[in-house]
Amino acid sequence: MMLRAVMDTKQTNELTDMAQVQEIWGRILGRLEPEAAYFSPHQGCRSCVIVFDMQDSAQLPVFLEPLFHRLGAQVEIQPCMNKDDLMRGLQEAAKEH
Repeated sequence: MMLRAVMDTKQTNELTDMAQVQEIWGRILGRLEPEAAYFSPHQGCRSCVIVFDMQDSAQLPVFLEPLFHRLGAQVEIQPCMNKDDLMRGLQEAAKEH
């Protein structure tokens, strides 16, 4: 899965203690166990793109609620593939034709 989150600047500015910010991100990333995580500004706000494996859609609240509550994030999530997944999927698709 690929998660895109844009954090509310005012709400994240209120987390002035860097230890608190590190603790929040530590818990979020610890739960997601990401394959990749990138952080950058987006339209003047803090943002991230995180790629992770999700086994069950029931995991969504566990993953997303801290982003909503603690960071005031706007979140998008979508399925994605790595190169190996794509090649495996193309092999399966070729069998159908």
